[in-house]
Amino acid sequence: MQTNPLDGLHDVIAPAEVAWWPLAPIWWLIISIVCVLLIIGLVQLYKNNQFKKAKKQAIELSRTLADDDVQALHIILKRLTRHYYTEQLAAQPMAQWSQSLSQLSGDTFSYDELMQLYQADNNHAELGVKLRHAINNFKLKESINV
Repeated sequence: MQTNPLDGLHDVIAPAEVAWWPLAPIWWLIISIVCVLLIIGLVQLYKNNQFKKAKKQAIELSRTLADDDVQALHIILKRLTRHYYTEQLAAQPMAQWSQSLSQLSGDTFSYDELMQLYQADNNHAELGVKLRHAINNFKLKESINV
């Protein structure tokens, strides 16, 4: 009698379930790159927020002031200029300051208009509106030749 060739085989053993962990090395590389990019993005976002913090505070402060308080609005603009640029730019003579302020704000300020700040007559609501607009539109990264 002939023996059955299948009798010598063992029973089929199902393989154990393959775990999803540990990951392949390429996945570790992808995860680490994503984490590094996420950290770099968060750091840049934080730095950008800190850079713009002074302007945000100036805008909030200008909203609390009345339009006829032109001296305080002008001081806020000077403080913004000192913070983001140089102290020399904020301390320029009035003719040069009016040109620099026009360049930094996008509005046009004349020498005579800014000289109204130093007159006893303080009814300058239009100038106050213009200064408040200049605070809102103040350019933070404009190159200025001092």
